[in-house]
Amino acid sequence: MQEYERELTKAELQVMQILWDIEHGFVSDILSRMDSPKPAYNTVSTIVRILERKGFVSHHSFGKSHRYYPLITKSDYTDKYMKSVLSNFFGDSVPQMVSFFSRRERLSLGEIDQIIRILEEGKKRN
Repeated sequence: MQEYERELTKAELQVMQILWDIEHGFVSDILSRMDSPKPAYNTVSTIVRILERKGFVSHHSFGKSHRYYPLITKSDYTDKYMKSVLSNFFGDSVPQMVSFFSRRERLSLGEIDQIIRILEEGKKRN
């Protein structure tokens, strides 16, 4: 896996989500899975080439066509992104992050119970 430093823009993330789902595809494949109103073909092509320059995507050539595929797994990107969020907004404090979301979101009792179960399972593993 190539090391990447920059976060994805909203448009880049949309394209990556599709590539993660389909594993490989031509620009037309990506475009066909986008919600309406769909961007122009050239717009999607440009985004994919930017992702390639950033090291997120590569391609196989078939004549003048290119079939693109992700170089980074969704899990790896999520891990790096969430570590960045934790560091930049919560001082590397998971309790501060959990506190933030518990205050900002209206969690149901079921969701709170689910979070408690997850934390208890983590406690058992440690």
